[in-house]
This record gives sequence, structure tokens and C-alpha cells, in this order.
Amino acid sequence: MAWKSLNLPLDLPTLPAGATVIDSHCHLDMDFDADRDAVLARARAAGVAAMVTIGASGRFDANRAAVAIAAAHADVFATVGVHPHEAASVTDATIVALDALAGEPKVVAIGETGLDYHYEHSPRPAQREAFARFIDLARRRQLPLSVHLRSADDDAVAVLRGEQASAVGGVIHCFSSDAAAARRFLDLGFHISFSGIVTFKSAEALREAARLVPRDRLLIETDAPFLAPIPFRGRRNEPALVVTTAMLLAEVRSEPIADLAAATSDNARRLFGL
Repeated sequence: MAWKSLNLPLDLPTLPAGATVIDSHCHLDMDFDADRDAVLARARAAGVAAMVTIGASGRFDANRAAVAIAAAHADVFATVGVHPHEAASVTDATIVALDALAGEPKVVAIGETGLDYHYEHSPRPAQREAFARFIDLARRRQLPLSVHLRSADDDAVAVLRGEQASAVGGVIHCFSSDAAAARRFLDLGFHISFSGIVTFKSAEALREAARLVPRDRLLIETDAPFLAPIPFRGRRNEPALVVTTAMLLAEVRSEPIADLAAATSDNARRLFGL
């Protein structure tokens, strides 16, 4: 994808002294080959204490790339899975290969997996079947789930409940629905993660949802290189910009940024066992 600019300005927002945040969902294997070390350095300088890079970036080899990046950096951790866009490609061999990768020391979750009925790149039955299989893998590995959902809340609740996903829990990543949906996933024991979308002018319903999520179930993320927050929208996103989303969430929730940063970091550490 062509971004407006690969270079961020020098005047990035900064956290209060001593505060740190965790980017709970990014794709460090995508679009960062030319300057990954610089991207990681900017994140650390901005106060990002850890990053979770997602293996399910399209091709299966993205899982191996995510695991390798995590192994090379003390503050990077990985997930493994198959995105719902590619759910139709999941076979028994896929599950076996991912099961093996899930045993790597820095793999902290299964995903992203889930349902996407907006684009529907894979048929809905194939998405539901793959989602159930990944929940089973998460339960066998005793790892939480990183869940992608779009226009599929009802079916997602049914699959999560039917497959007893609450036994391992996880996070609804890049949450983009409303307060009523947030309550349903919270009732299933899941965390809710907010991305740069929450900063968009059109996202008032999402900000309403952000206000109701209990502090101990709240996460933040970039989904980098996608979804850069305002005022960086249109640029390539990167983990340093999770600070911008954290600041907006603190404002929306009427909480000091230092308190929100500490709570979301504690939640990520606890959920992923960082």
C-alpha cells in the first residue's frame, strides 16, 4: 500500500515522565522491512514498553516472520493464526503447523482469527469453522485469542460461547462496534482494544463504547501499518502512534493519561503473560 509519507514528524506526542504504554496489536512484518529498527527505536523513545506483532498478516509465512521478529527483540511478542479473510485456506496441515509455532517461547496468543462479513473474502461457513478451530487451538495451548470482527457480532458471540472461548479469554482487537456490542463481549470475559479509529470524527458511537469499558478490560493498539490516528491519518501507522490513541482515550474517559497508560499496560501484561 502506498502511504502519504513513510516519515513521521519529529514533534510526536509524548507521555508524562515515567509512563509507558503497550501496543497490543501491530503488524511489524508488513511495510517495515526498510526501516524496522528505526520504527522500533521511535516506539521506545515515545514510551512504548512492548509490542505484540500479529502473525496473521495474509500469507502463512507471516506467522514465521512475526515469530522471528519477536525472537530478535526483547520487547516484541508474537501471535500466530490465520486472518478470517484467508479462512477458506485453513486445512488440517495449517492447524498442525500453527500448533508447532504456538509453542515458541514468545508466542503469546492465537490470532488474529474471527469473522469478517464486511469484505467476506472467505465464505461465512468457512470463517465460522476456522474460528472454531482456532478457539480449540487456543484452549489446547492455553493461550488467549486475538479476535478480528467486522459486521459479524451475532455470529461471533455464538461461536465464542459455543466453543467455550471464555476458558482462555482474549481481546476483541480494533473494536469498531457500539456500546451494546462491547457489553456482549465483556460479558464473555473478553478485553476490548481501541485503535486509531477512536480518534476519527465519525466515531462518536465508538467513543461511547470506550467510556463504558471497565479499566481492567481496556487495551490500546495501532494495528500498524493501518489506521493511523488523527492527525496522522493517511500516513503509514507505526507503534509510536499508540500514544496518540492513548491520549484521546484518556480524554474521552476523563482519566489522567498516566493512569490510563498504566492500566492498559497492566492489562496487556496480564492477558498475554508478558
